Amino acid sequence: MSTTIVRPKHFLLVSDFDQTLSFNDSGQVLSDVIGAPGFEEKVAGLARTNLVQQGAELAYLIRHDPDFRGVRREHLEEAGRRLRLRHDIPALKEFLERGLEGLHFSFFVVSAAPKEVIRSALAGVVPPENIFGTEFDYDPHSGEVRSILRTCAGYGKVSVVEELEHRLGTEPDRTIYVGDGSSDVHVMLHVNNRDGFTIAVSQNRMLARIAKTTVLSDSAFSIVVPILEQLGGWTSTQIRELFESYGLTLHGWEKARTDRVTVHEALPFPAADVA
Repeated sequence: MSTTIVRPKHFLLVSDFDQTLSFNDSGQVLSDVIGAPGFEEKVAGLARTNLVQQGAELAYLIRHDPDFRGVRREHLEEAGRRLRLRHDIPALKEFLERGLEGLHFSFFVVSAAPKEVIRSALAGVVPPENIFGTEFDYDPHSGEVRSILRTCAGYGKVSVVEELEHRLGTEPDRTIYVGDGSSDVHVMLHVNNRDGFTIAVSQNRMLARIAKTTVLSDSAFSIVVPILEQLGGWTSTQIRELFESYGLTLHGWEKARTDRVTVHEALPFPAADVA
């Protein structure tokens, strides 16, 4: 009598970094480290000119802005150490490593933030080889950034996701992407178009219309909720018990659909002609 071996479903889970796994923007923190003024204004100016892809503004400033000249590897690593991360990232990593019966996960971080910043911030939690970020070439004498080798912004994220799918041998419909802002639009559309699963972790209106679900929480572990509910078919009771097994209590779990409606007073209809 033959037995059928059911292989676990292998999911590729890719997360953005800035304001997805962290609370603040690595560019602003780096600005504080090196004393460069006006970071937000400069980013807004680049956005208005459409000079660089969304998410790649920091890389552009490091390479071209006089206030950011002289950035070295140690500045980026210090910025990573100063970043405030979302709660429970170690618990999320442990959950993804363990997997569940019938579900196996491979976890990667893909972001336009400098790779050194992300690796420094997530040191001891996410292996360096599982982190993809903007890569720089450094002057061998001064140690300063002299060129950009690669940036994971816009379609750059799409390229990395496809590379990972090919490396792991996972199907596109087993890709999960988590992001927070406009720089994640291209990759989310790409994942959705191939029947993958996308999670927004912010109230960005553009992203909310694209992502298949939105989770608002200070805890990185919160993305487990829609994964288990919508992909694993778990009940709310099972999900709460899982949280408790990791020493976490699922308190304010509110499911809501919000309609944003703007209503203007209509102009009066002209009087009909009377014959």
